[in-house]
Amino acid sequence: MNMSGELVRLRIDLAYDGAPFSGWAAQPSLPTVQGAVEAALELVLRHPLRTVVAGRTDTGVHARRQTVHVDVPVDAWETVTRGAEVAPGAALVRRLNGALNRVLGKDRSVLGLQPALGAVVIHDAALAPAGFDARFSALSRSYAYRISDAASGHDPLTRGFAWWVNEELDVPAMNAAVTDLLGLNDFLSFCKPREGATTIRELQSALVERDASGLVTVRLQADAFCHHMVRSVVGAATRVGQGRYEQDWLGERLEARVRDARVLLAPPHGLVLESVEYPADHELAARAEQTRAKRPED
Repeated sequence: MNMSGELVRLRIDLAYDGAPFSGWAAQPSLPTVQGAVEAALELVLRHPLRTVVAGRTDTGVHARRQTVHVDVPVDAWETVTRGAEVAPGAALVRRLNGALNRVLGKDRSVLGLQPALGAVVIHDAALAPAGFDARFSALSRSYAYRISDAASGHDPLTRGFAWWVNEELDVPAMNAAVTDLLGLNDFLSFCKPREGATTIRELQSALVERDASGLVTVRLQADAFCHHMVRSVVGAATRVGQGRYEQDWLGERLEARVRDARVLLAPPHGLVLESVEYPADHELAARAEQTRAKRPED
């Protein structure tokens, strides 16, 4: 449809269960989160639209708080309420969630897949502040990876969101190991590099702890993560927790800057994107410009 005329940028925050999808990024003939969201946007706003995401997640990876932006025609935004006395953002959230269930029912059935109703949920939608870019304006992304090492086996109710390891893990050793990775470093040893993209990242915080339920949680926050970085760090830390390597092994691998088959890639289903943080509104444009200069191809 005609996309000429003035556009406005929207910020949309959402969550999803990654299990039914082949990752975030749209792919021909495969169910993806981006594909579902963009199909729902087109149903509601009557225009084909393209989203820009804060961080692409792999097949099977979940998100508690993901952020996208999308540029839409002004008239589509102004008519989203259908005349009801409700804020446009609230109206769009309700209508998108309804459209998503239509998409995740009908489109998945066409592909011969089970419906995934409720697997994607829109939390918020609003006009974005000036200069906002979901990807380049972000200050940090925070991930949590959950592991079950219970001797009796994992809780079957959490099996879709936690990796079961059949050995009790040394959590203090794992925590000491991941703290060796803090700071601005080249994470080539823990990444699957993309052509033209840098593997230099700033790991801002790292913590491994056991919660009240007994699950081991690895929490990592960075300015951004390169491909497979979180799952590689978790897999390597788990090897330390199992006693197969000393706790300084992760630091040694980091300094080597060489891919090593001993660095285990943890399975995707235990990984959750927990949040994306942005600066104050007046700093958004400058942050986006700074990030583009550092990572134009990531």
